[in-house]
Amino acid sequence: MPWLSTLMGVSVLGALGVTLVRNDKLAKQFTLVVSLIVLALTVAMAVQFSPNGDKFQFAETYDWIPQFGVHYGVAVDGIALVLILLSAILVPIVVLASWHDAEAGKRSVRTYFSLLLVLEAMMIGVFAATDVFLFYVFFEAMLIPMYFMIGSYGGAQRSYAAVKFLLYSLFGGLLMLVAVIALYTIAGKGTFMFSDLVGTIQDVTTQKWLFLGFFIAFAIKAPLWPFHTWLPDAAAQAPAGAAVLLVGVLDKVGTYGMLRFCLELFPDAAKFFTPLVITLSVIGIVYGAIVAIGQTDMKRLIAYTSVSHFGFIAMGVFAMTTSAGSGATLYMVNHGFSTGALFLIAGFLIYRRGSQFIADYGGVQKVAPILAGTFLVAGLSSLSLPGLSTFVSEFMVLTGTYQRYVVPAVIATVGVILAAIYILWMYQRTMNGPTAESVKSLPDLNAREKWVVAPLVALLLVFGFYPKPLLDVINPAVKDTLSSVSVTDPKPAVPVAQEGQ
Repeated sequence: MPWLSTLMGVSVLGALGVTLVRNDKLAKQFTLVVSLIVLALTVAMAVQFSPNGDKFQFAETYDWIPQFGVHYGVAVDGIALVLILLSAILVPIVVLASWHDAEAGKRSVRTYFSLLLVLEAMMIGVFAATDVFLFYVFFEAMLIPMYFMIGSYGGAQRSYAAVKFLLYSLFGGLLMLVAVIALYTIAGKGTFMFSDLVGTIQDVTTQKWLFLGFFIAFAIKAPLWPFHTWLPDAAAQAPAGAAVLLVGVLDKVGTYGMLRFCLELFPDAAKFFTPLVITLSVIGIVYGAIVAIGQTDMKRLIAYTSVSHFGFIAMGVFAMTTSAGSGATLYMVNHGFSTGALFLIAGFLIYRRGSQFIADYGGVQKVAPILAGTFLVAGLSSLSLPGLSTFVSEFMVLTGTYQRYVVPAVIATVGVILAAIYILWMYQRTMNGPTAESVKSLPDLNAREKWVVAPLVALLLVFGFYPKPLLDVINPAVKDTLSSVSVTDPKPAVPVAQEGQ
């Protein structure tokens, strides 16, 4: 069965179906059903994946533009699979959470939910693409639905935020396009298939230039400091559901691209630029956390926390150890659930009060205890509390980085301390203390909103105590990636005693 094409096809056909529905309520229900079908198919595909089998599975390859060696080539390894699962899980949650988000937009409700399904198809495609040109097409095409979701359904500064998001991403995409064309020409293989291009560029200077073309595009998408400035505006102005997909999934394309393309296509250049990337990552970890502490806007605060978290992920990728690489990939998944929960619960709060400013709240837990409790769990997961899924990811990244880069790993731990400050202080100002007059009649979560939050909280707890199912899929793929870069884990500083000694 062509699993990956089916997933994308169902989403695209669903998007077309939504536009034909004349009733807004029916359009929402139809979108939810389609997203649940995609989730069920994704789970069915994942069950058949063999972690120790071929590197890329469920492969489909068809000629697309044969004159230039462009193929419709899709397949998944363990890294791509868990990110596609993340996308498939978040979309129905976002659909349910966005039930009323589009009603005040510039365009119709049906258009908003149609864009959601188109975006889902693009997200699956970008992680599944094994043709570099096809990857670039999905990489750029994702911008279109997200641009309209921000620009047509966002806050007061939505047009500015949408254009800024688009311009930054297009600039990075153009750099990558130049590098893609140069890679194709210099390799001389007459194909854009990823597996055929690995190992073809031997000249180190050429590798460095091509690496930069890809890396800058991925650093903007991630976003990695100092390419991050578009994210706070876009996340603050986007509807809560769009912000979840923007930060929870779309930004992961940047760090996924670093792991998949930058390391494997340009291994010598990746090693050369590793000290620079590690430095940028550590600065991003500390800078994002410090700036988050000073935010007065709830959604901007959450956006800056993601700048800090993406520093951890990029550091894990370029530490080039199995533990750090697996931790970075797991972090991509867990961050999607953690930040998704934060954005959605903050969105519920903002929808009730009509303000994103922290100062307009206080004492919410007295009038809406379930909302406050779930907000606390999501916040604690963001600061990597043991027992919640992000702790495992962050711990693996830090220990894996420490094996090779001791000083950056030690400095990065400052981000853990700062995270406790920005999360707990935000919670204290909004949920504790005297109840603000403006929130005394604030309703608690309704049944629909509980269905939105419950699976995210459950996933944070389950993978916090039992991450093995994800790591069993991720570890072989990361090891294979590092072996293609000719990197092995450093030997322990203290020799392991042999049996019988």
